[in-house]
Amino acid sequence: MAQWSKEQLKGFATADDMHVSPFYDDGKTYGTPTWIWSVVNNDKLYVRAYNGQNSRWYQSAMKQHAGKIKLNGNEYEVSFNDAAGNKDLDEQINKSYQNKYGDSPYCPPMLEAGPISATVEIEPK
Repeated sequence: MAQWSKEQLKGFATADDMHVSPFYDDGKTYGTPTWIWSVVNNDKLYVRAYNGQNSRWYQSAMKQHAGKIKLNGNEYEVSFNDAAGNKDLDEQINKSYQNKYGDSPYCPPMLEAGPISATVEIEPK
């Protein structure tokens, strides 16, 4: 299984330019890039859907489990994996969001049940 390099993770930790593009139903065509916040926690890359599990990109990501992201000026083929439901991990990711985006008025909603239930780990292919 591929992993992000330490250098990539260091860049991801401060970057604020992530766009996710899960595949459409055909499994070949990339979806429209969606700008989204990302955080690094324990050498793993995570995102949450602001609108929870109702977010279209989230639904595609959970159905297809693949696509691409653009982050820190580069594009990557990736896997999308459900990462919600582990209370300790949810709390760690909450702290990562607070540390990176705590000054934004959009941060508190990202720490609520809907977005937490739509936490996704992104892994390189």
